[in-house]
Amino acid sequence: MKILNPNFAFQNLKTIEMQNLKHLIFGLFMSISSNSFSQITLATPNVESILYLGSAKNQPLVVGLGGSEGGNAWTSDHWKKTRNQFIEKGYAFLAIGYFGANGTPDTLQKIAIEDVHYAIEVATKNQKINKRKIAIVGGSRGGDLALLLGSYYKDIKCVVGIVSSNVTFPGNTNHFTTSTWTYQKKELPFVPVNEEAVPFLMKRDLRGTFVAMLKDTIAEEKALIKVENINGSVLLVSATKDEICPSTPMAEKMITRLKANKFKYSFEHVAIEGGHTEPLKHFDLIFKFLETNFVKK
Repeated sequence: MKILNPNFAFQNLKTIEMQNLKHLIFGLFMSISSNSFSQITLATPNVESILYLGSAKNQPLVVGLGGSEGGNAWTSDHWKKTRNQFIEKGYAFLAIGYFGANGTPDTLQKIAIEDVHYAIEVATKNQKINKRKIAIVGGSRGGDLALLLGSYYKDIKCVVGIVSSNVTFPGNTNHFTTSTWTYQKKELPFVPVNEEAVPFLMKRDLRGTFVAMLKDTIAEEKALIKVENINGSVLLVSATKDEICPSTPMAEKMITRLKANKFKYSFEHVAIEGGHTEPLKHFDLIFKFLETNFVKK
């Protein structure tokens, strides 16, 4: 029987371990390199803008807008995984805070939509971004803003509105007498809080409040978001049991409006069973829509 020298065996084992370690480090380095991205804070008046870029050239830009919670939601740890998924799929991602964030208005009222669009323009100056491919994904009030931006600016080629409204509502003040949005220093028409809505408001029944407000059909008509003017595809994702607003009926109204105006781009409404935040658990639908109706178009 041949007896193996223990020192030789130990040296051989160390060599193998070192080789394995080198392979592991190399593989980890390659993994980090392939998924690496840069983060840039942009100088944009009245808007906080954080741009996340992958390493590829000609990246389509996805703009992320949070809702009435304020701040810059898409920069948070909560949305980091989803944000990174966008980057891994080849998109650049622009996280925008339009109130309650650094250098922005304190409250959600009289937000200038041109300030938000200017932030998008600044982002597209980056050489890695394909400025002909801009999509906006917004939730709740951010969904309203996404639809408005799409209706006012032709460079927006895709809009995803999650539990969004078909109209402009009052700003989040204690008097409800100002619009949420402005354009060229003029307040956009909004549906006011009417007498019928007050009891619901006092009970903090937000859905009941909005349903009562929307019975003012004359005000609703004046405050409509003209989704038919959007220069690209539209995805609406609503919640069937939305406790905050009637997102499914409002989405249905927008789809009816698109059909009536013979909208020439792709559009879709997906009603998710559940409450106001349930659609946020279904980004697979959004990724699929973007891949089919934005990237490949």
